[in-house]
Amino acid sequence: MFLTAKDIAKVIDLSCVRTTSNKTDIEEMVAAARKYSFGQVSVMQCFISHTKQLLKDNSQIHVVGNVSFPSGSDSTTLKVFQAKEMVSAGCDEIDMVMNIGKLRSGELSEVETDVRAVIETVHPLQVKVIIEIMYLTREETEQACGICIRSGAAFVKTGTGWADRGTTLEDIHLIKSFVGDHIKIKASGGIRDLDMLVQMYKAGARRFGVNLASGIKLMEECLSLRSGVEV
Repeated sequence: MFLTAKDIAKVIDLSCVRTTSNKTDIEEMVAAARKYSFGQVSVMQCFISHTKQLLKDNSQIHVVGNVSFPSGSDSTTLKVFQAKEMVSAGCDEIDMVMNIGKLRSGELSEVETDVRAVIETVHPLQVKVIIEIMYLTREETEQACGICIRSGAAFVKTGTGWADRGTTLEDIHLIKSFVGDHIKIKASGGIRDLDMLVQMYKAGARRFGVNLASGIKLMEECLSLRSGVEV
């Protein structure tokens, strides 16, 4: 099976979610999304309206909002309020951060209620739940994946990209061993080149969070391959 440059662009969430990201960064990201036909752009809550305005003539590029980013420690009430604001602002998809501290404290029922509340609030928009696998044990990763499946999430997302390390191929294999075909996987953080993306795709990831510089590099690599990429 081969993926074309267009196929790969559609499974990338081009991200601009750093503390220092400003309007100029957002505008550069949207320009790149238009040029390379990326499927999604992911921004912090304060820039959702600006991003939607920049894309008002392009419904093919979806806007992703990020709930309780990057800590996941907000109350459920606040997460639901954020999610409602993002829907009203026109977000097409939602990424939310799981309450990792509660998960690691063994308060699994509370974590699941929290995740489910956001998913139900934004239905039918799909939700990707960020589990920050970089901080979890194998057992905690399995518990987090189970919560995502039972709550009706569309994706398990590996991380925010703010952790001490990026996502590894081993992370994707581990999540896939727990979720099988019950839920999709989004890899995010540390994806810097086409080879890594392809390896993760083969391991089961079907969406990729990538920053602007890496996204452009990936697409230029793709476009240089006439026959596409074998996966």
